[in-house]
Amino acid sequence: MRIIIAVLIFCLGVFIYLAPLYFKGSIFDPNAGPFNWGLIATIFVGLSVLGFWYEFERSAKGAKEIALVSMLGTISALSRLPFAAMLNFQPCTFFIICSGYVFGPVAGFMVASLTALISNFFLGHGPWTPYQMFTWGLVGITAGWLRKLNLSPKTSIIVLVIFGFFWGWLYGIIINVWFWTSFVYPLTLKTYLYTLANSVIWDATHALANVLFIIIFGAKVINILERFKKRFNWDIQS
Repeated sequence: MRIIIAVLIFCLGVFIYLAPLYFKGSIFDPNAGPFNWGLIATIFVGLSVLGFWYEFERSAKGAKEIALVSMLGTISALSRLPFAAMLNFQPCTFFIICSGYVFGPVAGFMVASLTALISNFFLGHGPWTPYQMFTWGLVGITAGWLRKLNLSPKTSIIVLVIFGFFWGWLYGIIINVWFWTSFVYPLTLKTYLYTLANSVIWDATHALANVLFIIIFGAKVINILERFKKRFNWDIQS
């Protein structure tokens, strides 16, 4: 059932991602009618986040799992604040990757969504918040999938470096959808590429930060989280 739900979310996400190229829709489009893709994308993202929160609540076996995930999400959120003025050079994506890799996809998503939710109380909430929760959540989910490869410690760091660099760019590609569908008109491939071009520096610094933090701190943080996992007898379903 989980695989079916994941495939369904993926298919809906791809459809919403591509739909504005074929249907009119923008808050500045007077003829948008029901095809307001900014609103549709926001509803999809919000429901997806709620679905994963429900899955975590259902799969958590006790207060210790909830407390640990809450702690990791808070640490990740606070790590973002000192770097707020450094474009998108911040360590919270690194923490999300490590959390998902050690504790599994569901926990990775929860740490990610808490990162955006908590840090934005200081940096400012807005329509971008659910998109950040969702996109960072995808980072945590896919990091959890990497653990199933049973990589050696040295190889895992190399793979995580590549993974972090890849997600530094993919994060920007996905997160820009909220701005494009809501504030850009007309919605065409050309205007979308312009939207992406405006965030190249942000995405580049994001990818660079992921690479540097994983190289410098990756092995140490993963070892610490592994000790927490054993100490708390982690039993959340992944």
